[in-house]
Amino acid sequence: MNHGREKIKEMLKTYFNWSSGKDSSLALYQLLNSNEYSVEKLLTTISFEEQRVGMHGLRKELLEKQVQSIGLPHQIIELKSSLSHENYNKLMAKTNEELKNQGFTHAAFGDIFLEDLKNYREAQLKLMHIEAVFPLWQRNTKEVIHEFIDLGFRTVIVAASKQYFDKSFVGQELTKDLIDNLPSDVDPCGENGEFHTFTFEGPIFKEKIDFKEGEKVLKTYPNPSRNKDSKSDVGFWFCDLIPI
Repeated sequence: MNHGREKIKEMLKTYFNWSSGKDSSLALYQLLNSNEYSVEKLLTTISFEEQRVGMHGLRKELLEKQVQSIGLPHQIIELKSSLSHENYNKLMAKTNEELKNQGFTHAAFGDIFLEDLKNYREAQLKLMHIEAVFPLWQRNTKEVIHEFIDLGFRTVIVAASKQYFDKSFVGQELTKDLIDNLPSDVDPCGENGEFHTFTFEGPIFKEKIDFKEGEKVLKTYPNPSRNKDSKSDVGFWFCDLIPI
């Protein structure tokens, strides 16, 4: 007999794979406001050589200001450009094992509909007996980005594919008007890698992260496609953001 008292469900100790952009921000917001998950750490991979966040090109210093405003413990993993896929898996397995030993049972991501990536994440985590969580999975991306903006989040475009955009696109704040005028074959959340963002204000932050716009550059990368028709390099525009 519980005399009218309900048993309090123990929340699931979770770390969040933080990329610094819009999808991460909304997914983290949802988890922080859930009664099921207790997010107790953020995890980010950056380039060892450039000290920047992957395809976002975001400076480490600005990333640190961002997570400081969120107020959660943060762990950075530095990846060398020479790191093979096999050694990357070993490094992440070691990291996940350490987190498992710290009591973490769940790992969360901001992915929306990249099935191959989701399967890969789940398979790697399953080896460590950690369950993957995807708060935004298979949601309508137009609804996702509208909810993001309606909640008071603000984000700036830091990288964009030259296949769809020119230099003027990066450095802009992502607004509903801008989303409505995207090319028809571009996902509203850039979920196919068309663009990436840096979130600088919103309900998960204690204070706005201040920055100024720096140089805009075009960088090219080998095309990852194995298709014989895909021989050209992949080009991305980047807007460097400088912490204030």
